[in-house]
Amino acid sequence: MLTLSDIDHGHVAALLGAYGLQLVHVDDGAPIPGSYWGEPEAGLVGATVYARADTPVHSLLHEAAHLIVLPPEKRSAVHTDATDSVAEEDAVCVLQSLLGDAIPGVGAARVFADMDAWGYTFRLGSARAYVEQDATEAWEWLARRGLVDVESKSLVDPTV
Repeated sequence: MLTLSDIDHGHVAALLGAYGLQLVHVDDGAPIPGSYWGEPEAGLVGATVYARADTPVHSLLHEAAHLIVLPPEKRSAVHTDATDSVAEEDAVCVLQSLLGDAIPGVGAARVFADMDAWGYTFRLGSARAYVEQDATEAWEWLARRGLVDVESKSLVDPTV
């Protein structure tokens, strides 16, 4: 499992910053605020993503993606649980892989492998198969929010 300590966290902070989010590092062994699954999984409070060195990168990206899909004015109400929407959850799984591709040393392939190892479950048996073959509605959901280009299967630059 790729963790935050395995990569340059500056790249992650910059990527999240482009979406108006803040990454806050939590000290080793300390509780992670807003962690839905408990330590070492990432946590959410407002527009802040909390993570420790041992937080899996896929977890950090998944939780950040929940905030990215929300309009900025709704982020302040988030604490721990970002949604109860199946459509959003599906879209976030796609988005986290794209965010992984945007970070040097991560990549979508590693995000997919770690999602599978963590226990995400999909109809076609893997995260990669879901995103590449079964996520049409999720891709469209993200495109309607201006986050992805469906034709190129890529992120829309958040700074444009």
